[in-house]
Formats: sequence, C-alpha cells, structure tokens
Amino acid sequence: MFSKVLVANRGEIAVRVMRACEELGVRTVAVYSEADKHGGHVRYADEAYNIGPARAADSYLDHESVIEAARKAGADAIHPGYGFLAENATFARKVEESEFKWIGPSADAMERLGEKTKARSLMQDADVPVVPGTTEPAESAADVKAVADDYGYPVAIKAEGGGGGRGLKVVHSEDEVDEQFETAKREGEAYFDNASVYVEKYLEAPRHIEVQILADEHGNVRHLGERDCSLQRRHQKVIEEAPSPALDADLREQIGEAARRGVRAADYTNAGTVEFLVEDGEFYFMEVNTRIQVEHTVTEEVTGLDVVKWQIRVAAGEELDFSQDDVEIDGHSMEFRINAEAPEKDFAPATGTLTTYDPPGGIGVRMDDAVRQGDEIGGDYDSMIAKLIVTGSDRTEVLARAERALAEFDIEGLRTVIPFHRLMLTDEAFREGTHTTKYLDEVLDRDRIEAAVERWAPDAVTGNDDDEEVTERTFSVEVNGKRFEVSLEERGAPAIPVGGAAASSKPSTPRKRRDDGDDDQQIIEGDGESVTAEMQGTILAVEVAEGDDVEPGDTVCVLEAMKMENDVVTERGGTVSQVLVAEGDSVDMGDVLVVIE
Repeated sequence: MFSKVLVANRGEIAVRVMRACEELGVRTVAVYSEADKHGGHVRYADEAYNIGPARAADSYLDHESVIEAARKAGADAIHPGYGFLAENATFARKVEESEFKWIGPSADAMERLGEKTKARSLMQDADVPVVPGTTEPAESAADVKAVADDYGYPVAIKAEGGGGGRGLKVVHSEDEVDEQFETAKREGEAYFDNASVYVEKYLEAPRHIEVQILADEHGNVRHLGERDCSLQRRHQKVIEEAPSPALDADLREQIGEAARRGVRAADYTNAGTVEFLVEDGEFYFMEVNTRIQVEHTVTEEVTGLDVVKWQIRVAAGEELDFSQDDVEIDGHSMEFRINAEAPEKDFAPATGTLTTYDPPGGIGVRMDDAVRQGDEIGGDYDSMIAKLIVTGSDRTEVLARAERALAEFDIEGLRTVIPFHRLMLTDEAFREGTHTTKYLDEVLDRDRIEAAVERWAPDAVTGNDDDEEVTERTFSVEVNGKRFEVSLEERGAPAIPVGGAAASSKPSTPRKRRDDGDDDQQIIEGDGESVTAEMQGTILAVEVAEGDDVEPGDTVCVLEAMKMENDVVTERGGTVSQVLVAEGDSVDMGDVLVVIE
C-alpha cells in the first residue's frame, strides 16, 4: 500500500479521496490555487502546496506544477479525482513515466476510451450496440450534414474529450450546423484541450443509464450495477439514483454484461463508468468515463463497496476479492447535487458567503462536502458545493427520507438548487420514475421552479454581503510554496474579513484587466446602455465589434462561469459604441462588457 497520495483536485471529491486514504492508513497531500487557499480540501489534507493562480489552466491543469508538488511532498501516488486532469491521457502518461503511481486506468486505455470515436469503434468490435454516427472525427460542418442526411435531424455534435454535456451541441436544422460545429470545437478545446468532435444521431427521449466498473491488474472485471442519471438540465446531471426504476431484470443483466465485455476488450483497469442511452427497450453505448464519477456514492450505498478505496487498492496491485455473483444490490439510493445556482434564473451560477451552512443528518443520510459555515463560494470553478445522498430500503422510503433531509438542509448567503430538489420530490413524473433526459429542459413548467423558490427559499440571499466581517482564528502562511497553518487567539481583536487577512473587497468601480496583467479603471464613453456581466467568469468569445448594429436579444459575448457557457444578450437594439473585453479576459459581476448607443 502507498504511504502518501497527492490528490490532484479540489472540493468535495478531494476530501472524499482523502477520507478513503485515511481509512487505509495513507497520508494525503492537497494542491490548491490562489482562490482555494482556505478551501475545505486544504484544511483536511495532511499537507498542502500552492500550485498557481485561480485560473484552472494555470493551476489545477498545470501538469508540471502538480507533479512538482508531488515531488516536494514525497508522495508515491497521484489520484486525479474527477474533472480537471482525471481523463487527460497525456498527464496520466507523464505520471506513469515518473516515480509516481497513477491511481486510475492506464494512459493507453484512457486514449482508447477517452476519445469517443475510438471508444465507439472498440465497443462495436466487442459487440456492444452504439448510437448510429461517425467513428472518425468530423473534419468540417459538411461531415455533420452528411450524418444528418443519413439519419435525419436532430443530430448531436460531441467533443471527443467531452463529458457532462460540455462540448455537446444539438443541431435541429441545416442552418444551425456551422455555428454549432464551431461552438462544440471551441468548448472541446477550452475544457478538454481537444478540439476534435464527432457526430451521432440524437435520440429524442432516452433514459441515461450508466454502469459502474471495477477492474484489477489480474484480469478480473466486475460491474457494480447501474445508476439512473436521466434527470438532467442542459445535459448536466442533477439527481442520480441506483438502481434505475426504468430497467427490468433482463435489460439490467444485458447492460451490465455489455459494460464488462467492453472494458475487458479495452484492457481496462481501475474504476470506470460505461454510459448508455436507453430508449424503447433498446440500449446504446454512449461513452466511457475513465475516472471516478460524481455519483459513485449511490453505488457505494446499495452495494456496500467503497469504490474509491478499491481505486487505491487496485493501483497498489491488489486483486479484487469478490466475484460478480457476490455483488448484490440492497435497497435504493439517490444523490442530490447541491449546486450554488439560482434555479429561478435558469440555474445561473451564484456566488457569496455561506452565512449559514447546516446540513441534515439522521439515518440513511450521507453528506459529501468540503465547505463549512463562513466559507466564500466564488465563481472560478464548478458550481457544486456538496452532495446529499439519501438511502433507504426502497425508492418509496428514499423519496420520503429525502423530503425530510432537504427540509432540514439550511443554507443562507447564496442561492442553491435545494428548492428545485424539493420541487422534484413533489413532481409526479419524477416520483413515478417516468422522466427522461429531456424532462427538465422541455417538459417541466418554468413557473413551477419560480414558485418553489418563493415557497422554500424566499430569503436565500439574506446576509450575502461582500463587506460582512467574520472573526477568524486560524491563519495560513506559505514557505517555499508549502502551506502551514498558525492558530492564534486574541480576545477583543478586530474582525478579520472572511477568506483570511489577505482577502480584499471588490472595487467599487467596475474594472477590466489589461494585457500586462494590471488592473485599471474602465473608461465608459457616452451615455449608451451598458451590457454588464451578471456573474464572475471568463470571456470565451466576443460576438460583436464597435460599429455593429444589434437587435434586442442578440448575443454580444459568451461568458464561461463555473464550467458553463452563458450567452450575454442585449435587451435593446442599437449600435455598439464600445467593446471593453476580449477573449480570455476575466470579469467580475457588474463589469461592463459592451456599450450600445
């Protein structure tokens, strides 16, 4: 077994991995960006190292910084969690070629399965059904149109390295192809450092079913049953459950064995998830996630197996000590993603300070998180701040227990999706388990979401004040990039801003960043309408130039916030008189992006 593991991630998944390490007697190392100096994973780890600025590309995605931190710490293995570098075969190979052990599938297996066209070809060879489409990357918009000619619209353009709906664009007609093709390529490059895309027929109303796999280095492959991830918004999962209420015993066995067959053909080891779409009693391979999944928790709850511990054990050379027949599904479990988002504003990312954070407890309730009361939730990373996992003897008991747990969950200081989850527990389609992946985006009445927020979170942002002061007792210092904590206590001391002594408040005047990295005041000319950023984020694209004429509702910028693309639109028509941002700029909420006369 390893003596020390570096976790190349942040937030709740980093803490989840560290907890597994602790139970195995393994010491843990955290890495963190400037934005995460006071993060929960930093607090939990045995030691922690600063690896760069807030921007993920300059910290959590920086291969050399992560590996150098492992060397400084004297770690002997690296666990990537999910997201960031978890499915980056280039990084995995660098770790494999270093003195460290990679806790995950081999770089070769990741390349075979991580790029979706290669995975589709491999699965076809293993007699696993796939959605009709291309098995080679699409080189141009013409390739997209060719698939549509064969199978009809809509078709889906998907980033080769994509996942979680990022880099996926649905094309409903030929006049959308060119724009959606470029957008999918851009998202693939931005999120996965891979601009390649492929095309497949878009299923109209499928269920999203995935199978958890464990495979060791001794030739053993096991599946741990399926999860149903059909409740999604914009292809992002929000509630997952195990087992699926939509599968009968025969289809369940077919999908499980197809997943085992596929990963065995890929010479795959460690944990992974084989994802399928199910429609009209037929199932189709979609992709393999070559990492731990956010929703692995529900599988753990119904099987009693610790998936993360087995990741570590397999990487350490241990053999799976159970047969496929030993895997039994006991009860039912649901995971509710607790995202910092405003459901009534189309789930726009929310930021603020957790003035109250009081999660639920009791029988059948599990919390996976890395936050505590007083933490500041920024907009630099994913919007998920916690996961609530509820387990019971059957689905009926889980629904009742989840109602109780969500009612107990008290969060103040920023918007969250808790009111939405409470709404879903009253929703007939969800309660009956008849929902599909299209339900939230195309069926659910938006007015019901607004009513749920008014009912269950009318004062959700009470106390969300950037100038609010909270007394801190623990200070952090860095020596040669390594973090140390110093605890001080002084009675009657003045309050220290949340986030530490070095935290600064936002400027009262909107600012933009110059090319040299310094801040300067925005200079707004004329008296036209200012189109401002509604959230903190990064400008992915500027769609207008000075002198352009625009109509109400036209997109002027594309803003990425918490890993989601958001179109910034103008409410009035006119002529663009100023463009104050450029692609790649970081902006704060309230910053002026474009001025329209």
